[in-house]
Parts: sequence; structure tokens; C-alpha cells
Amino acid sequence: MDNTLTVGEIKRRGMAAIEEGLRRGPVHIVKRNKPAAVVLTEEAYQRLLGGTVALPQGMTAVQWLLSQPPAGQRSKEQIDAELQAERSW
Repeated sequence: MDNTLTVGEIKRRGMAAIEEGLRRGPVHIVKRNKPAAVVLTEEAYQRLLGGTVALPQGMTAVQWLLSQPPAGQRSKEQIDAELQAERSW
């Protein structure tokens, strides 16, 4: 996945980060080091649905992403230790 954003980056940069990524194609969203979602352009989404229109449900994509429960089982301490080990090679 070379067109990837973390939830943290989306929190910092907002929609601009997603829009920038969409210029290169679908944007893969990573939450807590695990794939969480893929953001598509409206055109790509319509092609995927075969032209049907989905009704908005009052929530933006970013709001939905941030509302998802954690997917991982690792603690912050475990993640920090693993990152430190990766950086010290």
C-alpha cells in the first residue's frame, strides 16, 4: 500500500491529506498499525456500485473512521517497544 495515511495524519492535516492522496488513487487508512479503510473518489465509488447512489447518513468519512473501535490488541507500551526495536537496527 503505497498511498497510505494514518489516522493521526488525518487528524493533523484533515481533509487536505485525503484530497492529496486521492490524486494518486484510492487512499488506504491505517489505524493503530492495521488497515482500517479505503477512501475512493466519488467517481470510483459510483463505478464500484454500478452507478447507484448511496444516501448520505449525516456523517463524514473522517467522522466514521474516527468513530471505529480499536482493531488492535497491543498496548501503547508494546507498540513503543516494537518501534524502538525497529529503529535501533
